[in-house]
Amino acid sequence: MVSISTENIPAPTVEQHRIIAAIDMGTNSLHMVIVRIEPTLPAFSIIGREKETVRLGDREIATGCLKQGIMKKAIAALHRFQEIAKSLHAETIVAVATSAVREAPNGKDFLHRVKEQVGLSVDLISGPEEARRIYLGVLSGMEFNNQPHMIVDIGGGSTEIILGDSHQERVLTSTKVGAVRLTGELIHSDPISNSEFQYLQAYVRGMLERSVDEVLGNLELGESSRLVGTSGTIETLAVIHAQDKLGYEPSTLNGYQFTLKDLREWVNRLRKMTYAERSTIPGMPDKRSEVILAGAVILQEAMTLLGANAITVCERSLREGVIVDWMLAHGLIENRLRYQGSVRQRSVLNVAKKFRVNLEYSDRIAQFALSLFDQTQYLLHSWGGEDRELLWAAAILHNCGHYISHDSHHKHSYYLIRNGDLLGYTETEIEIIANLARYHRKSAPKKKHENYRNLLNRRSQILVSQLSAILRLAAALDRRQIGAVSRIKCEYHRDVQELLLRVFPDNINDDCALELWSLNFTKSIFEAEFGIQLIPTLESSSAVFGSN
Repeated sequence: MVSISTENIPAPTVEQHRIIAAIDMGTNSLHMVIVRIEPTLPAFSIIGREKETVRLGDREIATGCLKQGIMKKAIAALHRFQEIAKSLHAETIVAVATSAVREAPNGKDFLHRVKEQVGLSVDLISGPEEARRIYLGVLSGMEFNNQPHMIVDIGGGSTEIILGDSHQERVLTSTKVGAVRLTGELIHSDPISNSEFQYLQAYVRGMLERSVDEVLGNLELGESSRLVGTSGTIETLAVIHAQDKLGYEPSTLNGYQFTLKDLREWVNRLRKMTYAERSTIPGMPDKRSEVILAGAVILQEAMTLLGANAITVCERSLREGVIVDWMLAHGLIENRLRYQGSVRQRSVLNVAKKFRVNLEYSDRIAQFALSLFDQTQYLLHSWGGEDRELLWAAAILHNCGHYISHDSHHKHSYYLIRNGDLLGYTETEIEIIANLARYHRKSAPKKKHENYRNLLNRRSQILVSQLSAILRLAAALDRRQIGAVSRIKCEYHRDVQELLLRVFPDNINDDCALELWSLNFTKSIFEAEFGIQLIPTLESSSAVFGSN
């Protein structure tokens, strides 16, 4: 049932604060938070929460696919969430899906169904991107006081361990251990047998060691850090701890603490109980009793490996981080956190560095691509600023496939970008960037190509077809990779459907013969895509002098 009162809520006016909803489609539950943004602070206050336990992580054993009945239940929940958001005058709903949908072979098909049946676009985000938004959510609800904080978020399908301070995230990790996943895969007795319990502990510890080593390795010598816990498993453990120690549930869990010693005592109690017995524990939510033991073991092993004697609860996490990320993207938060653009830019450059991209060369290609984009905007195309950012990212990374091999490096670029953990981008945007890089040379996009079919909608396919044609020309303009061309100027003659591309050499004595040949060799795909004739021409020395 709807738990938010909508009586006497007036429709918003221009003067009122903006209202936004965020939905987190997790492995165990679907959550929605509705907030009122106060842009003058900037901050937001939560005016409504909704939750429905759907268990997207309960997938087909043989195929790993999402079950039809569960998908239907999730869609019904999203319909309900959408109606509640509308009743509270939310101007937009930002939705993300995490590990269960990310890993399911039919995950993207499910998101297509959501779009068709609910009219809701859902961003499929990577593990590191999920961790980044969790960090933003915690940062919005807890004062870090310029000290590093370790954050652990135990979900149904994955556990994120994060290291961050007041200014930036330092380490973002995501490991495939979650309360629902481990319950289904490793616990087959009720109560759990000794052998299963011992294996569960060892398995969790082994899986988490790499993430913990990365976090601890990025703490400076002598730095102390507080451990913060978020999301359902940890909040439930805090509630049952409070009920046991205090006799009541605190009005807020923000800042509530319990120790590793207390947690170990509860793990020993929980392992001896059946599901039914755990469901009677004061403070235990419906259906949480089934998965709480696995979640508690994950937290116990994480705290042990991190050397943390206590944990502090924060009630803000991924969905609040989705709100913060939206505020960053729309310029409602300035340097207090960071602009979204700088997150993306830094991530692209980090990936470029990782794969040893020649940044001097790739930056020239990016500048040519953006110049072509800007000079043909509203003449040949109507793509906007966000699409322009994707073109820039693809231009910077288009040659990263050389890290694997020169042969078919455009295909290698697709793979590396697709799996490079770019931050600040949705799964759809990463797919677009990877496809743009894939088609900077050789074949034009074709429906038979699997990577092209991975694009979720027709708009994305058209975007890739057109912007990759622009990227081809940009690459041709620096064929020798020496910066032979200083700048370009486009002149569109609509009456004859011609685009004159005036090429200005950096050196007046350079005829740029190879660049002009490359433009003529590659232009056919650009011409077919935009329905025009492209005429490259080298400017004379007098024109070069006259342009200064």
